[in-house]
Formats: sequence, structure tokens, C-alpha cells
Amino acid sequence: MEDIKKMYRTVIGDHFPPEIRISFGDQTLVYRKRTWKIEVEPGVIEERGLRYGENPDQEAALYELINGNLVLGDCEFIKPGLGLVSSLTEEDMLQFGKHPSKTNLTDVDNSLNILRYLARKPACVIVKHNNPCGVAHGESIEQAFTRAFRADRIAAFGGAVALNRPVDKACAEAIAAQYFEVVAAPEYEEGTLDILKKRKNLRIIRIKRLDNLESYWGQRVVEFKSLMDGGIIVQQSQVNKVRGPEDLKPAKAQKPDGTEISCKRQPDQREIEDMIFGWAVEIGVTSNSVLFVKDLCTVAIGTGEQDRVGVTEIAIFKAYVKYADLLCFDRYGIPYKQLELEVRKGLRPEAQKIEIDEETKAARAGLPGSVMVSDAFFPFRDAVDVAIKEGITAIIHPGGSIRDWESIEACNEADPPVAMVFTGQRVFKH
Repeated sequence: MEDIKKMYRTVIGDHFPPEIRISFGDQTLVYRKRTWKIEVEPGVIEERGLRYGENPDQEAALYELINGNLVLGDCEFIKPGLGLVSSLTEEDMLQFGKHPSKTNLTDVDNSLNILRYLARKPACVIVKHNNPCGVAHGESIEQAFTRAFRADRIAAFGGAVALNRPVDKACAEAIAAQYFEVVAAPEYEEGTLDILKKRKNLRIIRIKRLDNLESYWGQRVVEFKSLMDGGIIVQQSQVNKVRGPEDLKPAKAQKPDGTEISCKRQPDQREIEDMIFGWAVEIGVTSNSVLFVKDLCTVAIGTGEQDRVGVTEIAIFKAYVKYADLLCFDRYGIPYKQLELEVRKGLRPEAQKIEIDEETKAARAGLPGSVMVSDAFFPFRDAVDVAIKEGITAIIHPGGSIRDWESIEACNEADPPVAMVFTGQRVFKH
């Protein structure tokens, strides 16, 4: 058993070269491998790269773009010198904790992918397995973290926390009270590192350009997808086209008989703000995905399913699970699953579980009043009907289905009617 545990702590090294050059015709991009001088054992300093890849038996390396200004057609890709995760130095790794692996840094990277669209207010993104589990704005950075954490306390365990404002003492204490693998922020106020370093295995990262993250909004990178036969697919990265209310399009469609149908109800100001916030989060969620947002905070996030009604049902199920768990934790200081176990063993009265179940059902898991966000159009109205039944009041999605009229009709038939807008942009992420 000790040998199995050891593999997760071991920096396996890698055989990747110190430099990679990728040519696009007569244009060449140059990448330099990122390594750090670390203490591999007491008093022994060695230069190492990533601990390992996605799993302990996979070698991996991190590279930073250092040369080349790639232009293909009318797309000018990101230039060198703008590194975030790829340019981390020893000075930025304020505590190495367990030396970072590929997953730790790609989780932080996807947090930044979302945070660049949320720069105007304090915001927190908590990512696990490259998907956000909680995202929120707040009046302070501590409030943003607390709201994001409470949005999905279960999935946040062992996740990566990214913040777009300096960490203050209140925020540091809130983070240190939980178990996370990574915390990343633009800066750490005096005294906060002492609080965070009580978690010896926590990787504490300072990312210098994080306070200017909004400047990365329109920056595109080349994305590579490796095929199992050794081939690759390349594509431009996605850019969020929804910057404000002016980018939201009225939900209109043509019915089979040629008549036009439009959504009766327009979203109110709160719903519009949640739509724009939710669309920014959606950019970082694996497809097929549906999420629910209320008051600039995620309620539930459904990811990676093959059908849209299925992922909607999963997101709703998660909302109920998380709501019950939070009630249980606030009331009894234990997870809901532990409450179930203790009731089953006769250690707690069943009335405690029944009470939480009934409160969760009565509140419909906090879903009433929330906005539904979908990364692609609805091929049928079934997902819309399922969400409306739970009390959602507005929907944002790309539009473009031959059955858009059915989804609009579902919104109009709801009592009260539900608002719907289109973005005209699909945001699949695979």
C-alpha cells in the first residue's frame, strides 16, 4: 500500500526536449520548457519540470511560448511575453506543496479562461478535473470565494481555487479552513501566506498578470488535439462574443407553417446580468453542458453528457444533492452522505434526514428564479420543459435549431412566461 501512495508523491521526470519548434508554413513558434529548482529531499535541490501528467505513469512537460508572431488569414494569435501559468517561476510558486502535476496547472488555466470574462468585480472560480464546480462574484474576494465554495461544497474538495483580486486575511482563513490542492491569485496581502501555509501540501501560486486578465479577452491560441494514430487536429481557440446586453439576440423562429414565433417575455436586468455571467462560465465547461445561475453565482453545473435533456436532468439532480448537503453541513457540521449513514446505523434520528429532504424539496434546491445556460441549441423542447418545471425564469443559448420554435413555445406556455435569448455562438468544449 505504501508503494501505491508513494507514486502520487514522486516527481518522475521527463524526456521531453528543452525547446519545441512548430512551423506553420514559413512561420515558426518557439516554446521553452518550464522547470523549477526544488528541494526533492531535505538539503537536496534539483531542477525538475512537472511532477507527472494526468496520471503518475505519464511523463509530461510544460512549455512557454517565447518566440513567433503567428498570423493565419485574418487571425493574429497571441504573442510571446504574455505567459500566465506557462511562465511561473520559483518566485511565483510561494509554496510548492506537493510538486504540481499537469492536472493542477490545467485546472488553474481553465479557471483563468473563465476569470478573464469576470474581471470587473471580485470573482472566484473553483475547478476540479478541468471543469468549474463553483463560480461566483462577490462584494469582496472573501465573499466571492465563499459563494463559489458553497455552490458545490462536495466537488470543491481537493480543487483549484483561482481569484481575481489579492487574497486578504478573511479570504485566506476561509480557504485554509477547507482542503484544496491549489490556490492562485494576483497577490497575497501581508500575513495571508502564514495562514495558507498551515496547509503544507497546498500549492500557493502568484500569477503576476492576473490583475490585467481582461486584456486576454480576444486573444486566440492554437489548440492541438492529438489522435490515437499519431495525427493531430488544430483549431483556433474560442472567444466569448457576449460582452454585454447588446450582444444578446431576441429569441425568434419560424414554425413549420411559415408563421413567426417570438418569446413573449423579455429578461429583466437581474436575469440579463446572470445570463452574461453564466455565458462566461459556460465557456469553460465540457460539452454537452447546461448550468443554472442565480445572483451571479452558479447553482449547479452539468457537464460532459451526450444528450441535452440528460445533462439538464443531471444538473437539476446535482442542485438537489448540493442543496441538501449544504443544509446538512450548516445544521449538523457533517456531509449529507454521512447523515444518511448515521441514520442507517441508528446513530441519528431519521427525522433529521426527513427534515432536510423536505426543506430541499420545498425550496426546489434553490432553482426557482435561476437562469438556464446551454452551450448549444435545444434539438427538442424536452430540456426546456424539465428546467421550467423547476422554476427557472430565463434561458440563454445559441439558437439555430430547426425546432427553436418549440423551445420558444415552451417558454410562452409557462406560467408565468419564461424569457429566452440567443447568443448566435455555440461554445462546445471537448
